[in-house]
Amino acid sequence: MTSAASGTGLLAPGWSGSPAAATTGDDAFLRALLDAEAALTRAHATLGLAPAEAAEAVTRAAADTGRFDLASLTERARDGGNPVIPLVADLTRAAGQEYGPQVHRGATSQDIMDTAMMLVAHRTLGPLADDLGRAQRALARLAVEHRDTVLPGRTLTQHAVPTTFGLKAAGWRSLVLDARDRVTAVRDALPAQLGGAAGTLAAFTAYGAHNATELPAVYARELGLRAPGLPWHTLRTPVADLAGCLAFTAGALGKLAADVLTLSRTEIAEVSEGSGGGSSAMPHKSNPVRATLVAAAARRAPQLAATLYGALVAEDERPAGAWHAEWEPLRDLLRLTGGAARDAAELTEGLRVHPEAMRRHLGLTRGLIAAEQLSARLTPVLGRARARDLLTRLARQAREEDVDLTELLAVEPELLGIDLARAADPTEGTGAAGALTDQALERP
Repeated sequence: MTSAASGTGLLAPGWSGSPAAATTGDDAFLRALLDAEAALTRAHATLGLAPAEAAEAVTRAAADTGRFDLASLTERARDGGNPVIPLVADLTRAAGQEYGPQVHRGATSQDIMDTAMMLVAHRTLGPLADDLGRAQRALARLAVEHRDTVLPGRTLTQHAVPTTFGLKAAGWRSLVLDARDRVTAVRDALPAQLGGAAGTLAAFTAYGAHNATELPAVYARELGLRAPGLPWHTLRTPVADLAGCLAFTAGALGKLAADVLTLSRTEIAEVSEGSGGGSSAMPHKSNPVRATLVAAAARRAPQLAATLYGALVAEDERPAGAWHAEWEPLRDLLRLTGGAARDAAELTEGLRVHPEAMRRHLGLTRGLIAAEQLSARLTPVLGRARARDLLTRLARQAREEDVDLTELLAVEPELLGIDLARAADPTEGTGAAGALTDQALERP
C-alpha cells in the first residue's frame, strides 16, 4: 500500500508518471537511505575499520527494500523526528547478530538523511537533464525551420516591431540550455555527508580510524557522490545550489510555457499543442495542457526554493528545525521541476506553428507595425524630428480613420516620389533576427 506521504499524484498531474515521480517516492527515499547505510559499512571495511564480511552482510540486508515496512518506519519516525533512527534499528536486526553492530557506526542521523537526499537528487537530475535535452533539440529544429517566419513582436502586450518565430524558439532554447548547464553542474557537485554527531568525525577516531578525514571521501566514492570538503550539517550550500538550479529551471520552462499559452489563444492561434486536452463541459476545446502544467510548476517553484534558502540560517553544529524543514520542499521541487521538464519536452516536440496566422497578424495594425523602419527610411530625407512628428501624426490618423498607414504616406506632399514599399513591408523589418538565430544555434 502506498504511503500517504508518497502520494499517487492524484492532485499533481504535472509530475505524476514522470521519471521524477519514480525517483522521489517513499520507496526511492527508502532505497537511498539503505544505500547510504550500506555504503558506510563498506567504507569502514575499505579502511580496515570493519571486516569485509560485515560489509557484505549489511549490503545484502539493505538490498531488499521489501523487508522494511514503510508504514511502520513512518509511524516510528515521530519518536526521534526522522526516519533514520527506526531504519537503523530494522537494518541492524536484518544484518544479523554478528554484523548488525556494524550498521551506522559512528554516523549521526543527519549524515544518512543528507546523503540520501543527495542520492535522490542525483538520481532525479539525470532524467531531468535528459528531458531538457529533448526540449532543446526540438526547439533547435523549430528555430531552423522558422528562421525567417515573421510574426509581430509584442511588448507590454501590444504589437511592437516584427520579429521571427525562429528567434523566439532560439531564445526558448537558450533558456533551456542555461537550465541544462546549471542542472548538470549541480548534479556533478552533489556531496555525501559524513561528520558524526557534531561534524568532527570524533566517533570514527574512537572506533579506530587513524585518519578519520579519509573516510568521507571513501564513503562518497561508494555512492558515486562528490567528496565533501567539510561536514555540511549547518553549511547548506548543496541544498541551496539545488534550490537555485531547480527554481531557475522551472522558471525558464515557465517562460516558454507562458509564450505558448499566449500564442495559442483563440484570438491569436499562432501556435497550438500537438495534442491538446479536452474540456469536461465544452467538446469544442483543445486546451494547451502541457504548457498549463509547466506554468503551474513555475508558479510554485520559487516559494519552495525560498524555504530551502531560509534553511541556510542553521544554528550551532546541527540545527533544530532548519534541517528538517528541507525534506518536503526539496522533494516537491524535484518533482515539480522534473515533471515540468518532461512536459516541456512533450510540448516542444509536438508544437504546431501556424505561419499563416502570423502573416495575417502583421497587418492588424494597418501598417503601424512598420513605423520604426519607416522612420529610419525617412530620417535622412526629412530629418529626425520631422520624420518622427510626421509618423506620429499619421499613425494617429490611421487609427482614428481605420485606414492603412501606407495610404496616408502615399498622399503626403513631402513624400511624393519617395519609394517606401520596402520600408513599409513588415517582413523586411526583422533586422538581425536571422543572424541572431544562427548565432544562438551554434551553442551546443
